[in-house]
Amino acid sequence: MSVEALFLSERKKFHASLLESTLTIDKNGIHSNADKDSRVSREIAKHIAAQLCVEVMSERAAAQTSGSNFEGACASFVRNTFGQLDHIRPGDWLIQQVGGRNRRLIANFDQYAHLAALDRAAKGNRELAAALGNDYTITPDIIVSRSPIDDQFINSSSLIVDSSTAQQASLRSSNGGLPILHASISCKWTLRSDRAQNARSEALNLIRNRKGRLPHAVVVTAEPSPSRIASIALGTGDIDCTYHFALNELKLAVEDLDFPDAKEMLDILIEGKRLRDISDLPLDLAV
Repeated sequence: MSVEALFLSERKKFHASLLESTLTIDKNGIHSNADKDSRVSREIAKHIAAQLCVEVMSERAAAQTSGSNFEGACASFVRNTFGQLDHIRPGDWLIQQVGGRNRRLIANFDQYAHLAALDRAAKGNRELAAALGNDYTITPDIIVSRSPIDDQFINSSSLIVDSSTAQQASLRSSNGGLPILHASISCKWTLRSDRAQNARSEALNLIRNRKGRLPHAVVVTAEPSPSRIASIALGTGDIDCTYHFALNELKLAVEDLDFPDAKEMLDILIEGKRLRDISDLPLDLAV
């Protein structure tokens, strides 16, 4: 009997968790990630769901509930896959789903610790708060962070650092540093223009407000419409890459349904290295 690849089995578990309550069909036969007013969206979502064997019929969950469930499923997938790559990307890693939209959590990490002082200053000064606006607000859905390393581990094979060297390096725990933010993952169950803009804004804030290494900034979505995926995936400079929850199934759907415009856009996104499958994400995070 052949052994199933870890990423394949975890991808199946990821989809199975979504089938329990998030990816469902309503009484009108419309799937929960589809836009009921778009034929292309409805048909592609239906085709993807058929491949994933969606059979649960229920009323569409509130957007907030679907989003939270999707975040949880994505966090579990990353935890179960990236967590197995220690031989490729060693480190003491923590993968967290950020609940309650905690805008201050980002200040717990080395590159963004200064934002706590900025937040305190803005609270005590209305003029400063008005000037800053939301330009420093960063609220990732999922974060991947790495703990600093103690000197004993760094020097385990030979004497590499001592008290006179590397006194500012964030990776060295003896310097009193905070955990290092490795990746910010934004999860969008569906994509509308405002959701795409929010993801871009948060990625740009990660870039502008960091002190030190830039974390990975990625988006994971279950949006069935390639044109809407393009609203976040096209272009460079903010998002590293966009990942689809079922890209293989999406590709087959647009081919079978003969939607030439959708297929052309999907090909542009994939060939342009702007859209990948969820199973690509763990190895990309290992870079």
